Amino acid sequence: MAEILVLVDHVDGEVKKVALELLTLANKLGEASAVWIGPGADGAKDKLGEYGAAKVYVAADEELTSYVVAPKAALLAQLVADKSPAAVLVSATAEGKEIAGRLAVKTGSGVLTDVVDVADGFVAEHSIFGGGIIAHAKVKTGTPIIAVRPNSVAPEASPATPAEEAVSVTLSDTDKGTKIVEKVVQEKGERPDLTEAAIVVSGGRGVGGAENFTIIEGLADSLGAAVGASRAATDAGWYPHSFQVGQTGKTVSPQLYIAVGISGAIQHRAGMQTSKTIVAINKDPEAPIFELVDYGVVGDLFQVAPQLTEEITKRK
Repeated sequence: MAEILVLVDHVDGEVKKVALELLTLANKLGEASAVWIGPGADGAKDKLGEYGAAKVYVAADEELTSYVVAPKAALLAQLVADKSPAAVLVSATAEGKEIAGRLAVKTGSGVLTDVVDVADGFVAEHSIFGGGIIAHAKVKTGTPIIAVRPNSVAPEASPATPAEEAVSVTLSDTDKGTKIVEKVVQEKGERPDLTEAAIVVSGGRGVGGAENFTIIEGLADSLGAAVGASRAATDAGWYPHSFQVGQTGKTVSPQLYIAVGISGAIQHRAGMQTSKTIVAINKDPEAPIFELVDYGVVGDLFQVAPQLTEEITKRK
């Protein structure tokens, strides 16, 4: 089977969900080989094997994570030259897309970004114009470099016992052009990460103000969910932009998505329409969000959401 390289996203040795999604996708197309850059591979090898990594290339040199992006692209370019993989998959995050672009230039290959699925023959699927149009594309030159949008593929366990191979690369002065001098760890609350949560509760323009987001947070906490927000809410300064769900924010695909006071503009729908079950609470029966939902509640969110939180809390 054709080998497919998967760049593993991880934080302090903890494998991110998107990496498991990429391994799942790679195994549908060929044989997945994980590429781990930085320390912590020993503790993650079993997890990578659980989701089908047949091999793990480990570049443990901390120098590779001491500079911004370029060293990772350099290492991948060397692996492409040495191993001749059928394709390289990375996450379509801000960093992942930059790595993909740099790698494409280094290897003389075509690159596809914001991909939501890949079919046989490495035909990539794109959801564009807010999900209104599905487009397909294929790389014609070199090794396909494909950046896949997080939450586009459901991770599926496919246990394997991965072989480990140590790899390294000699960095050029250009690769060392931008050094990381400080890292600030953002404090984590008790809520799950927005892009990896099984349940998401989001608030929109209908919430009416920053002070009313306590209603959204209360409902989310009763469900053990993450909190999201529409662009209208974040642009108004009611909630931080890092929690924005939508085409210009984060893409989520939880088991349950509850949209509270969100009209359902196409920009927002593009970031959550792949959720397994969608519930909307909105007082406007003509709101576009109701075209998308599995369950809709036409009512005042200031009455419905607190009652829902109360009922959920009673049943715990």
